[in-house]
Amino acid sequence: MRRVSRRGWRVEVSAAAALFLAACVSVRGRPAEGPLDEAQLYLRAWAGGDYAALRHVVADPPANLEEQHQRFRDDLRILSSRFELDRVHHEADSAVVTFRAIHVLRGLGEWEVNSALRFVRREGIWWVRWTPAVLHPEAREGDRFSRTRTRSERADILDGKGQPLTHLGEVITIGVEPRRIQNRAAVASALQAQLGVDPVRFQKVLNAPGVAPDHFLPIIDVRPERYQLVRPALAPVPGIFFRRKKNVRLSPAEGFAAHTLGRVGEITAELLAQLGPTYQPGDLVGVSGLELAYEPQLAGTPSGEVRLTRPSGEARVIHRFEGTPGTPLRTTLLPEVQSAAEMALEGVALPAALVAVDTATGAILAIVSRPLEVPLHRALTGRYPPGSTFKVVTSEALLAEGLSADSPVSCPPTVTVGGKQFRNFEGEAFGNTRLRTVFAHSCNTAFVTLAAGLEPDALGAAARRFGFNVEYQVGLPSPGASFPEPRDETERAAAAIGQGRVLATPLHMASVAAAAESGRWRAPYLVANVEEHPSASLSPGTRAPLHALMRAVVTEGSGRSAAGIPGLAGKTGTAEFGSGTPLPTHAWFIGFHKGIGFAVLVEGGGVGGRVAVPIAARFAAAL
Repeated sequence: MRRVSRRGWRVEVSAAAALFLAACVSVRGRPAEGPLDEAQLYLRAWAGGDYAALRHVVADPPANLEEQHQRFRDDLRILSSRFELDRVHHEADSAVVTFRAIHVLRGLGEWEVNSALRFVRREGIWWVRWTPAVLHPEAREGDRFSRTRTRSERADILDGKGQPLTHLGEVITIGVEPRRIQNRAAVASALQAQLGVDPVRFQKVLNAPGVAPDHFLPIIDVRPERYQLVRPALAPVPGIFFRRKKNVRLSPAEGFAAHTLGRVGEITAELLAQLGPTYQPGDLVGVSGLELAYEPQLAGTPSGEVRLTRPSGEARVIHRFEGTPGTPLRTTLLPEVQSAAEMALEGVALPAALVAVDTATGAILAIVSRPLEVPLHRALTGRYPPGSTFKVVTSEALLAEGLSADSPVSCPPTVTVGGKQFRNFEGEAFGNTRLRTVFAHSCNTAFVTLAAGLEPDALGAAARRFGFNVEYQVGLPSPGASFPEPRDETERAAAAIGQGRVLATPLHMASVAAAAESGRWRAPYLVANVEEHPSASLSPGTRAPLHALMRAVVTEGSGRSAAGIPGLAGKTGTAEFGSGTPLPTHAWFIGFHKGIGFAVLVEGGGVGGRVAVPIAARFAAAL
């Protein structure tokens, strides 16, 4: 405990408090004489909000000293204040200590004020001669401080052609009033059946701390056209209510690129702490997707004024916050490709993803995650074993070492590597055949055997050529793909068919398909101003045979249900995961068509050729 004594009183400051308050007051240069300690005491008390302690440093303090400081803070919504002492000018019994105050105003930011503390010395002790000019040099007795704040209109998110993807429109907020609910289960059931609202989330909203029984609790926003469809079923349920909300930023259609574009909503306590002092409660901000990730760019900064009003009513502007307008965010999305991707996933009940990229640049043209009501953007952030789609990578390694599409290979029903038995889907076997056939029909045993003959690092090197273990910036969080170095021959065999510890996002597998088409892997990107795009060339001479292998999948192999799409080429995948007998599987298809590389994933969907290929065919046909 540190004690600072003055005549007739004592201030006690704990060590922790002293450290905190010291951070609020800094000294540029300590003079040999003058009321520096007294100035520090005053400013520390001010910074700490201990306005009662100010009286111990002020000569003849006014009756409303504390009130004036508190009103200054409240009227301007000051979050915190810190101070820098400048100089001390003193004579025999008077002194002036100049200082700089940095006040942080909620919703506006930092306001710097240069002011001064004037001192008088009585019986050897320095005292502050207080006037409202301490708060601001232009302030006089009876003045009041006030502020204004204006936010500019939020900037647009643009598509790959520079056209807006969002516009201002109207939504209807569907919510509940707790005291009007007669049957919670009935309300939860209606919201789930009509809107897909998770009952667990509904219960969390109702049971959240501080919920007032007579207040409207928002649950979900819907467009007017959907509201018209669900209102007849929801309106009769006691406790469910509706409110219109205007000037809401909307995408071209309900659900359009929903996970990617994100949404705008009222700022939460968590976001308020994250986004900083230029925001305040009630602000509309991005709460997910690109709207959140690029909030400062899209929103800009608010403008405002600090005003001083005399008792006569005269108002003076003593500071201006010069706001900046938001600037548009240009993405690489193409609405026609995005719409085709979303249409292809219509009616798919299981979690799914579809991503499309430009094979020449890596630009993401479409990205879809389902279901809509689940916030997980599985197309970008979900990492899965790629299964047999990884055979594109393994084949590139084989082709690089001299094999061709017509090289003779064997496809037995089973093969054992390091004590582990590998088998083909549904017991298939093709005997002695060609690389083209085992690729087209996705023969596991052939690829396991062939991979065992590769140089130790050949498979890992091929994976790196396709962007595995490469970090890249998409514009939203995405972990890419990983190919851990196999620890033994069994792991190498599993890796060759996209199992074991190999993981990739649907986005990354779309980039793998694009690389097979173009002959060069390019890191996929969503935001046009992302500057660094890692890339790597595939091995010389592998592009043409890869095209032939992937086209054979569609014309004669596991993807032949899409044979009606001219020029479509790709690779199916049925990737095992989890536990059980038999193991559950994800359904994959990656491919390219008309300069677009894409990947389809149906989580837990089963067989790639039966589940993912029809989705891919719908997408390719729509292009």
